Amino acid sequence: MKAVEYRLPKDFDKSFVVFNEKGPFFPCPWHYHPEYEFCLVNKSTGRRMVGDHIGYFGEGDLVFMGPSLPHVWVNDPIYTNGTGIRKADAMVIHFKEDFLGENFFNIPEFEPLKKILQLSGRGLVIQGEAKKQISHIIRKIMQESAVRRLASLLHIFDILCYYREYEPLASPTYMLYKRENSTDRFSKITDYILRNFNKEITLNEVADQANMATTTFCNFFKEHYRMTFVEYLNTIRIGYVCKLLSDDYHLNIVEIAYECGFNNLANFNRQFKKLKGMSPSEYRKTVLLQPA
Repeated sequence: MKAVEYRLPKDFDKSFVVFNEKGPFFPCPWHYHPEYEFCLVNKSTGRRMVGDHIGYFGEGDLVFMGPSLPHVWVNDPIYTNGTGIRKADAMVIHFKEDFLGENFFNIPEFEPLKKILQLSGRGLVIQGEAKKQISHIIRKIMQESAVRRLASLLHIFDILCYYREYEPLASPTYMLYKRENSTDRFSKITDYILRNFNKEITLNEVADQANMATTTFCNFFKEHYRMTFVEYLNTIRIGYVCKLLSDDYHLNIVEIAYECGFNNLANFNRQFKKLKGMSPSEYRKTVLLQPA
Protein backbone atom coordinates (compact mmCIF):
# COMPACT_ATOMS: atom_id res chain seq x y z
CA MET A 1 0.00 0.00 0.00
CA LYS A 2 1.77 3.13 -1.24
CA ALA A 3 0.84 6.44 0.37
CA VAL A 4 0.16 9.40 -1.90
CA GLU A 5 1.28 12.97 -1.20
CA TYR A 6 -1.56 15.40 -0.56
CA ARG A 7 -1.66 19.19 -0.25
CA LEU A 8 -4.48 21.42 0.93
CA PRO A 9 -4.60 24.81 -0.86
CA LYS A 10 -3.54 27.78 1.27
CA ASP A 11 -5.06 31.24 0.86
CA PHE A 12 -2.48 33.85 -0.19
CA ASP A 13 -3.33 36.04 2.79
CA LYS A 14 -3.01 33.29 5.42
CA SER A 15 0.05 31.58 6.88
CA PHE A 16 -1.64 28.23 7.61
CA VAL A 17 -4.62 26.19 6.44
CA VAL A 18 -7.92 25.66 8.26
CA PHE A 19 -10.34 23.35 6.48
CA ASN A 20 -13.76 21.88 7.26
CA GLU A 21 -14.16 18.43 5.66
CA LYS A 22 -17.86 17.64 5.19
CA GLY A 23 -19.61 14.97 3.18
CA PRO A 24 -21.01 11.46 3.27
CA PHE A 25 -17.52 10.23 4.24
CA PHE A 26 -13.88 11.37 4.44
CA PRO A 27 -12.53 11.05 0.88
CA CYS A 28 -8.74 11.12 1.42
CA PRO A 29 -6.88 7.86 0.73
CA TRP A 30 -3.78 6.63 2.58
CA HIS A 31 -1.67 9.79 2.28
CA TYR A 32 0.95 12.10 3.74
CA HIS A 33 1.99 15.74 3.40
CA PRO A 34 4.83 18.08 4.50
CA GLU A 35 2.65 19.95 6.99
CA TYR A 36 1.83 19.30 10.63
CA GLU A 37 -1.85 18.47 11.05
CA PHE A 38 -4.54 18.71 13.71
CA CYS A 39 -7.59 16.59 12.86
CA LEU A 40 -10.76 16.94 14.94
CA VAL A 41 -13.68 14.64 14.11
CA ASN A 42 -17.00 16.36 14.78
CA LYS A 43 -19.19 13.62 13.29
CA SER A 44 -18.56 10.06 12.10
CA THR A 45 -17.03 6.85 13.37
CA GLY A 46 -14.63 4.40 11.84
CA ARG A 47 -11.06 3.14 11.75
CA ARG A 48 -7.97 5.33 11.59
CA MET A 49 -4.49 4.31 10.54
CA VAL A 50 -1.55 6.50 11.58
CA GLY A 51 1.81 5.10 10.56
CA ASP A 52 1.74 1.49 11.74
CA HIS A 53 -1.09 2.14 14.23
CA ILE A 54 -4.61 0.89 13.58
CA GLY A 55 -7.29 2.19 15.94
CA TYR A 56 -10.82 3.51 16.03
CA PHE A 57 -12.20 7.02 16.04
CA GLY A 58 -15.50 8.52 17.07
CA GLU A 59 -17.00 11.96 17.51
CA GLY A 60 -14.57 14.24 19.32
CA ASP A 61 -11.47 12.28 18.29
CA LEU A 62 -8.49 14.68 18.15
CA VAL A 63 -5.10 13.76 16.66
CA PHE A 64 -1.96 15.81 16.05
CA MET A 65 0.46 14.52 13.38
CA GLY A 66 3.90 15.57 12.19
CA PRO A 67 5.06 15.98 8.58
CA SER A 68 5.30 13.03 6.18
CA LEU A 69 3.44 10.65 8.50
CA PRO A 70 1.11 8.43 6.40
CA HIS A 71 -2.48 8.31 7.68
CA VAL A 72 -6.07 7.67 6.67
CA TRP A 73 -9.50 7.91 8.35
CA VAL A 74 -11.85 5.18 7.03
CA ASN A 75 -15.51 5.73 7.86
CA ASP A 76 -17.80 2.93 9.01
CA PRO A 77 -20.05 1.39 6.30
CA ILE A 78 -23.08 3.41 7.43
CA TYR A 79 -21.27 6.47 5.99
CA THR A 80 -19.89 4.83 2.85
CA ASN A 81 -22.79 2.63 1.68
CA GLY A 82 -24.39 5.44 -0.33
CA THR A 83 -27.57 5.77 1.71
CA GLY A 84 -26.63 9.23 2.93
CA ILE A 85 -28.27 8.62 6.30
CA ARG A 86 -25.33 10.09 8.18
CA LYS A 87 -22.73 12.71 7.28
CA ALA A 88 -19.08 12.95 8.21
CA ASP A 89 -17.60 16.20 9.53
CA ALA A 90 -14.03 17.04 10.56
CA MET A 91 -11.93 20.15 11.15
CA VAL A 92 -8.36 20.11 9.85
CA ILE A 93 -5.47 22.50 10.52
CA HIS A 94 -2.25 22.33 8.46
CA PHE A 95 0.89 24.36 9.14
CA LYS A 96 4.49 24.03 8.03
CA GLU A 97 7.58 24.11 10.22
CA ASP A 98 8.52 27.54 8.88
CA PHE A 99 5.03 29.02 8.53
CA LEU A 100 6.05 31.98 10.69
CA GLY A 101 9.71 32.09 9.70
CA GLU A 102 12.59 29.67 9.46
CA ASN A 103 13.66 29.94 13.12
CA PHE A 104 10.29 30.61 14.71
CA PHE A 105 10.16 27.36 16.68
CA ASN A 106 13.73 27.88 17.89
CA ILE A 107 12.90 30.80 20.16
CA PRO A 108 13.31 30.04 23.91
CA GLU A 109 9.57 30.22 24.61
CA PHE A 110 8.98 27.22 22.36
CA GLU A 111 11.55 24.91 23.92
CA PRO A 112 8.84 22.70 25.56
CA LEU A 113 6.89 22.62 22.27
CA LYS A 114 9.86 21.37 20.23
CA LYS A 115 9.76 18.00 22.00
CA ILE A 116 6.05 17.67 21.26
CA LEU A 117 6.61 18.55 17.60
CA GLN A 118 9.27 15.86 17.39
CA LEU A 119 7.02 13.28 19.06
CA SER A 120 4.18 14.20 16.66
CA GLY A 121 6.13 12.29 14.01
CA ARG A 122 4.37 9.26 15.53
CA GLY A 123 0.96 10.93 15.70
CA LEU A 124 -0.51 11.97 19.04
CA VAL A 125 -4.07 11.35 20.19
CA ILE A 126 -4.98 14.25 22.50
CA GLN A 127 -7.01 13.51 25.60
CA GLY A 128 -8.52 14.97 28.76
CA GLU A 129 -8.71 18.69 29.47
CA ALA A 130 -6.30 19.45 26.63
CA LYS A 131 -8.68 17.79 24.16
CA LYS A 132 -11.64 19.72 25.56
CA GLN A 133 -9.94 23.12 25.31
CA ILE A 134 -8.26 22.57 21.94
CA SER A 135 -11.46 21.21 20.37
CA HIS A 136 -13.33 24.33 21.48
CA ILE A 137 -10.70 26.54 19.84
CA ILE A 138 -10.62 24.56 16.58
CA ARG A 139 -14.42 24.59 16.19
CA LYS A 140 -14.55 28.39 16.18
CA ILE A 141 -11.24 29.21 14.46
CA MET A 142 -12.65 29.52 10.92
CA GLN A 143 -14.91 32.40 11.95
CA GLU A 144 -12.11 34.42 13.54
CA SER A 145 -10.22 37.37 12.10
CA ALA A 146 -6.71 36.86 10.75
CA VAL A 147 -4.84 37.90 13.88
CA ARG A 148 -7.18 36.06 16.24
CA ARG A 149 -6.86 32.92 14.10
CA LEU A 150 -3.09 33.02 14.51
CA ALA A 151 -3.45 33.71 18.23
CA SER A 152 -5.74 30.68 18.53
CA LEU A 153 -3.12 28.40 17.00
CA LEU A 154 -0.50 29.72 19.43
CA HIS A 155 -3.01 29.11 22.24
CA ILE A 156 -3.32 25.49 21.08
CA PHE A 157 0.47 25.13 21.31
CA ASP A 158 0.37 26.50 24.86
CA ILE A 159 -2.35 24.04 25.89
CA LEU A 160 -0.34 21.11 24.51
CA CYS A 161 2.69 22.16 26.54
CA TYR A 162 0.73 22.86 29.73
CA TYR A 163 -1.39 19.71 29.99
CA ARG A 164 0.74 17.13 28.13
CA GLU A 165 -2.33 14.90 27.79
CA TYR A 166 -1.45 12.91 24.69
CA GLU A 167 -0.43 9.40 23.72
CA PRO A 168 1.71 8.40 20.71
CA LEU A 169 0.04 6.23 18.06
CA ALA A 170 2.66 4.90 15.63
CA SER A 171 5.66 3.00 16.95
CA PRO A 172 9.02 4.74 17.45
CA THR A 173 10.30 3.00 14.32
CA TYR A 174 8.46 5.59 12.28
CA MET A 175 10.82 8.23 13.65
CA LEU A 176 13.96 6.29 12.71
CA TYR A 177 14.88 8.27 9.63
CA LYS A 178 13.62 11.64 10.86
CA ARG A 179 15.70 12.00 13.97
CA GLU A 180 18.21 14.84 14.14
CA ASN A 181 21.72 14.29 15.45
CA SER A 182 21.87 14.89 19.15
CA THR A 183 24.36 14.25 21.92
CA ASP A 184 21.95 14.13 24.84
CA ARG A 185 21.50 10.93 26.79
CA PHE A 186 17.89 10.48 25.80
CA SER A 187 18.70 10.57 22.09
CA LYS A 188 21.74 8.31 22.44
CA ILE A 189 19.61 5.61 24.03
CA THR A 190 16.83 5.88 21.46
CA ASP A 191 19.19 5.99 18.48
CA TYR A 192 21.11 2.95 19.68
CA ILE A 193 17.93 0.91 20.08
CA LEU A 194 16.53 2.05 16.72
CA ARG A 195 19.73 1.10 14.91
CA ASN A 196 20.18 -2.28 16.58
CA PHE A 197 16.66 -3.56 17.32
CA ASN A 198 16.88 -6.26 14.62
CA LYS A 199 19.88 -7.84 16.37
CA GLU A 200 20.36 -9.50 19.73
CA ILE A 201 20.36 -6.50 22.07
CA THR A 202 20.68 -6.61 25.85
CA LEU A 203 19.78 -4.30 28.69
CA ASN A 204 23.45 -4.03 29.72
CA GLU A 205 24.48 -2.90 26.24
CA VAL A 206 22.00 -0.05 26.20
CA ALA A 207 22.85 0.94 29.79
CA ASP A 208 26.51 1.20 28.73
CA GLN A 209 25.52 3.57 25.94
CA ALA A 210 23.97 5.85 28.55
CA ASN A 211 26.94 5.43 30.94
CA MET A 212 24.58 4.15 33.62
CA ALA A 213 24.47 1.21 35.97
CA THR A 214 21.80 -1.25 34.91
CA THR A 215 19.45 -0.52 37.83
CA THR A 216 19.78 3.26 37.36
CA PHE A 217 19.17 2.85 33.66
CA CYS A 218 16.00 0.80 34.23
CA ASN A 219 14.57 3.52 36.47
CA PHE A 220 15.57 6.27 34.03
CA PHE A 221 14.08 4.38 31.09
CA LYS A 222 10.76 3.71 32.79
CA GLU A 223 10.46 7.36 33.84
CA HIS A 224 11.13 8.80 30.37
CA TYR A 225 9.58 6.18 28.11
CA ARG A 226 6.62 5.13 30.29
CA MET A 227 7.46 1.46 29.72
CA THR A 228 10.25 -1.01 30.42
CA PHE A 229 13.19 -1.50 28.09
CA VAL A 230 11.86 -4.89 26.91
CA GLU A 231 8.41 -3.43 26.24
CA TYR A 232 9.96 -0.59 24.26
CA LEU A 233 12.19 -2.94 22.27
CA ASN A 234 9.17 -5.10 21.38
CA THR A 235 7.27 -1.97 20.32
CA ILE A 236 10.15 -0.98 18.02
CA ARG A 237 10.35 -4.45 16.50
CA ILE A 238 6.61 -4.80 15.97
CA GLY A 239 6.53 -1.37 14.36
CA TYR A 240 9.11 -2.46 11.80
CA VAL A 241 7.23 -5.71 11.29
CA CYS A 242 4.17 -3.63 10.36
CA LYS A 243 6.23 -1.63 7.88
CA LEU A 244 7.45 -4.80 6.17
CA LEU A 245 3.98 -6.35 6.20
CA SER A 246 2.74 -3.21 4.42
CA ASP A 247 5.61 -2.62 2.00
CA ASP A 248 7.40 -5.91 1.26
CA TYR A 249 5.07 -8.53 -0.14
CA HIS A 250 8.00 -10.77 -1.13
CA LEU A 251 8.73 -11.73 2.47
CA ASN A 252 6.48 -14.13 4.33
CA ILE A 253 5.56 -13.54 7.96
CA VAL A 254 8.14 -15.93 9.38
CA GLU A 255 10.92 -14.24 7.41
CA ILE A 256 9.75 -10.84 8.58
CA ALA A 257 9.74 -11.97 12.23
CA TYR A 258 13.39 -13.06 12.05
CA GLU A 259 14.32 -9.95 10.05
CA CYS A 260 13.01 -7.78 12.90
CA GLY A 261 14.89 -9.49 15.72
CA PHE A 262 12.37 -12.12 16.91
CA ASN A 263 13.99 -15.53 17.33
CA ASN A 264 10.94 -17.19 18.86
CA LEU A 265 7.83 -17.33 16.67
CA ALA A 266 5.45 -18.03 19.54
CA ASN A 267 6.71 -14.94 21.37
CA PHE A 268 6.52 -12.93 18.13
CA ASN A 269 2.86 -13.81 17.56
CA ARG A 270 2.03 -13.14 21.21
CA GLN A 271 3.72 -9.72 21.22
CA PHE A 272 2.15 -8.71 17.90
CA LYS A 273 -1.36 -9.61 19.09
CA LYS A 274 -0.74 -7.76 22.37
CA LEU A 275 0.33 -4.52 20.66
CA LYS A 276 -1.87 -4.55 17.54
CA GLY A 277 -4.94 -6.46 18.69
CA MET A 278 -4.75 -8.86 15.73
CA SER A 279 -2.46 -11.46 14.19
CA PRO A 280 0.27 -10.52 11.67
CA SER A 281 -1.72 -12.11 8.84
CA GLU A 282 -4.86 -10.17 9.84
CA TYR A 283 -2.82 -6.95 9.92
CA ARG A 284 -1.43 -7.56 6.41
CA LYS A 285 -4.93 -8.30 5.13
CA THR A 286 -6.28 -5.11 6.73
CA VAL A 287 -3.54 -3.01 5.14
CA LEU A 288 -4.13 -4.51 1.71
CA LEU A 289 -7.81 -3.59 1.92
CA GLN A 290 -7.12 0.13 2.48
CA PRO A 291 -7.90 2.49 -0.42
CA ALA A 292 -4.90 3.23 -2.63
